[in-house]
Amino acid sequence: MPEKRVALVVGAASGIGAATARRLARDGFRLAVADRDQAALAGVATETGACAFPVDIADEASVTTLFDAVEAALGPVAVLVNTAAISPMKPGGGMLGMADTSSDVIRRVMDINVLGALWLSREYSLRADRVERGDGRVVLLSSSAARLGGMRSAVVYSTSKGAIQSLVKGLARELAPRAITVNCVAPGLVDTPMLRAGLDPAQDEEANKAVPLGRIGTADEMANAIAWLVSDQAAYMTGATLDVNGGYHML
Repeated sequence: MPEKRVALVVGAASGIGAATARRLARDGFRLAVADRDQAALAGVATETGACAFPVDIADEASVTTLFDAVEAALGPVAVLVNTAAISPMKPGGGMLGMADTSSDVIRRVMDINVLGALWLSREYSLRADRVERGDGRVVLLSSSAARLGGMRSAVVYSTSKGAIQSLVKGLARELAPRAITVNCVAPGLVDTPMLRAGLDPAQDEEANKAVPLGRIGTADEMANAIAWLVSDQAAYMTGATLDVNGGYHML
């Protein structure tokens, strides 16, 4: 793929999003990064040379404004990567049971994790004819929680991540005639701020035992998988979920 492609990484202020921004910057993309956390995003933008944009993906209008701004600054978005999501926890950490999950929490998780991904996907689709044939890539993030029934995650989170896998399949069929691929990465246990909100480093040894490869993954390893999916090497892969979890979940 030519380096002229514009890549937009949403949720790029930390964790897998920040790692992906760093990787795609090294790969030569014209890079845009977006997040609600503008202070943290500024550091990533400085490090990668990316253009930074504010967004609240739960807000449909904010997503439209984001695409308008990126297109005005860099050109049409050819590569869309969305890593933005939230995972509710008990106060002080720990898995939040369904009976203790308020309606406000359910709505907020769905607004960000599901509707946010839908708004981004729709906006990308509306502009797909502006992307040079063969250049288009969409990568969304699911989770091993979607297939494991949560385990360490709240039911509402695992439900939202299951929806992402369905979204990827449907969007892949719609965009295939334009040679745009749509895939998702399903991480397992990955050392990110989201994981650390519910897993103290003192518990790592026990967590490692649940992973056949014997360790928690890194954000850079997830970014490597995403980078492959947006490369020309993955041009014949679409509608797929790539499990990157050290064997934590195997089909």
